[in-house]
Amino acid sequence: MKFDPPMQAVTLLRRYKRFLADVRQADGSEITVHCPNTGSMKHCVLPGREQAALISDSGNDKRKYRHTLEAVQVAHGHWAGVNTGRPNTLVAEAIAEGRVRELEPGAGVLREITFGDSRFDLALGDRAVPHTFIEVKNVTLGPGPDDPDDGVIAFPDSITERGQKHLRTLMSVAASGKRAVLFFCVQHSGAVAVRPADEIDARYGELLREAVDKGVEVLAWKTAMTEAETRLEIPLPLKL
Repeated sequence: MKFDPPMQAVTLLRRYKRFLADVRQADGSEITVHCPNTGSMKHCVLPGREQAALISDSGNDKRKYRHTLEAVQVAHGHWAGVNTGRPNTLVAEAIAEGRVRELEPGAGVLREITFGDSRFDLALGDRAVPHTFIEVKNVTLGPGPDDPDDGVIAFPDSITERGQKHLRTLMSVAASGKRAVLFFCVQHSGAVAVRPADEIDARYGELLREAVDKGVEVLAWKTAMTEAETRLEIPLPLKL
């Protein structure tokens, strides 16, 4: 995924009302930008601290907030991608380009495909009868400033009943004989492994382990980010 124009380096001053953030530009001026993240952003936004950040420019003056918060510098000098609208595209691009060896793109990658009463981010196969359903999650919960920098990044960063439902539906997909894949898109530059955040949502951790036992495949990939481009870089191990 390329950014044109390239992302702009700014200082994050505050995030508020979930979808807004104030940033200071290099010339000292302050603007409000869109923050496309409904999660807690735990350990991404560090209360009481100014943080280096990156914003993208839509170039659309008709938007109320023309710029979008894309990434922030977090504890231990690492960077986390906080735009939850990016992972689906990052994963779809990587699959379509044949970079994810476990997932053969075939004729292409499908978007927004339903199974039962759930809608999955991606799928593979014929649109009428997909053979593989893929749910993508943005993973950014790394160690905090006072924690050891062990590189183990966790999901979720808050209790997620929606995520729990997705795991149940993935198990239903697997039980039907189709492939069910949970894809952790890890937008954290310090990541070396991924784990369920049992201390935040114990039920999600239980369901994830159950899902793996029942045939749901879990893939985790780390992204690489520059001001000009973000892409999936390398697979990571899952620690259950």
